[in-house]
Amino acid sequence: MTVMLRSLETAVPETLMKQPEVRDAFAAQPELTRLGTRLVNTAFDSSGIDTRYTVVKELTLDTESEHPVFFDRKEMRILTPSTKTRNEVYAEEGSKLFIEAGRKALAAATGIEAADITHVVTVSCTGFFAPGPDYKVVRALGLSPSVQRYHLGFMGCYAAFPALRSAKAFCEADPDAVVLVISAELCSLHVRSSNNPDTVVGSSLFADGAAAAIVTARDLPLDGPALSLDHFETILTPVGEEAMAWNIGDEGFEMVLGTYVPHIIDEHIVDALAPLLAHDETLRGKAYREIEHWGIHPGGRSILDKVEAKLDLTEEQLVPARETLRQFGNMSSATVMFVLKHILELPSSGGNGRICSMAFGPGLTVETALFTKVGA
Repeated sequence: MTVMLRSLETAVPETLMKQPEVRDAFAAQPELTRLGTRLVNTAFDSSGIDTRYTVVKELTLDTESEHPVFFDRKEMRILTPSTKTRNEVYAEEGSKLFIEAGRKALAAATGIEAADITHVVTVSCTGFFAPGPDYKVVRALGLSPSVQRYHLGFMGCYAAFPALRSAKAFCEADPDAVVLVISAELCSLHVRSSNNPDTVVGSSLFADGAAAAIVTARDLPLDGPALSLDHFETILTPVGEEAMAWNIGDEGFEMVLGTYVPHIIDEHIVDALAPLLAHDETLRGKAYREIEHWGIHPGGRSILDKVEAKLDLTEEQLVPARETLRQFGNMSSATVMFVLKHILELPSSGGNGRICSMAFGPGLTVETALFTKVGA
């Protein structure tokens, strides 16, 4: 039985943040020390990001609010709303992104209707409410009220893979199952000004976006590219628990993204890949660059640099990840889905169509996956 990802669609908010403008706003905060200002300029300028998207319309120089909550444009001040205030925005704006991405994925899945959906798996780590996004999706898309619903919360940047792995398991257990997987993250709700290097790095990277996929083992015709979900593996590195974390504070969620994370990945990525590649005898002993496509979660430019160098990949193999980072920033769990969509939309090269993909998150957790690109 082959379980296929038959459609993959993305959605972002309307408000565009230009990286130089955001950098200047963060660098102008009065509480910054000289070192803090230098850290801001360095982090933003070396991020590999040109643009990001946010649900917070105030976080742009193009909008001025009479009663600012997140950013006072007149004073050029980054404000500190409560966690409650931020979460209320998450519930309203996050629901819109979940629904938009889900609707697009359903419309793009040939031969699949709303009535066919048997499972909904939603993913997010940037807010909480109940009834949650899984409920909102069922109601808004007109799905059956008996649809099985699951929400994977607070796992971080790697969570799209556990969601896809769950979808694969559902389809293997029931060949008629059709699973809608949606990841939506509103990371920009939690940005803050700080002299702390980890916080500064997070502020230079994180953004908002959503991605959704239809997964099924049903024998249906393909009218475009799709992914065979071949294998998944999970590895916890022996170090790194304190290097990447996501905690709830009084003024939003507090992201810890230590500068040592790229070094941890560099030291342990080969061991993390070994269990995944062992599933396929044709890949044993091959150079990593002989696998045609690499779908790497762009946690940051330095992480991509380490992966490319350690695995001796070509610059071209990192283009999907680097372009996703450049255009959209790091949208936590949704980001690797954007990378996979980029790969799906590449013209056929006549290669082997295999995709080795990975994402990194708190723990330090490394999620890996093998896919095969099929169809036109």
